[in-house]
Amino acid sequence: MIATSENKQAIRKVLVQTEDFSVADEYALIAADASDGAVVTFAGKVRDFNDGSDVTDLTLEHYPGMTESVLKQISVEACERWPLNNVTIIHRVGTMALGEQIVFIGVSSAHRKAAFAGCEFLIDFLKTKAPFWKLESNGENKSWVDARDSDEQAAKMWQK
Repeated sequence: MIATSENKQAIRKVLVQTEDFSVADEYALIAADASDGAVVTFAGKVRDFNDGSDVTDLTLEHYPGMTESVLKQISVEACERWPLNNVTIIHRVGTMALGEQIVFIGVSSAHRKAAFAGCEFLIDFLKTKAPFWKLESNGENKSWVDARDSDEQAAKMWQK
């Protein structure tokens, strides 16, 4: 746990799992502290296209143990940068169909600017630092997805 600006301890939750998650349930857990004036969440889903190609499903693989460690470190860094009281990162692995949820990030803070910045930082660094590999299928062919330059540029904006 990390100390926040109001002498509280940040509560961090990091999960890598095959099961789906409930955004409403995760929001309720993050938003439970009445001293938090801001809750910001992000949920990423499998979409039906990527770089102009159709997508029918997505398979995510990861490096067990290392992935969780990287996600925990990213959450620690976010709590060091902003006065966040709750941080939740849930990332799914395995094969997911169109429209299924892939990732959830939720943060709470006393103030909105810290909550927005913390949430954006977490997804930007997750996409560039966490060891996940994406295999997209269009029903006939499968291809590994390369890292995007736009994701790298977004992460660079956070460098100290």
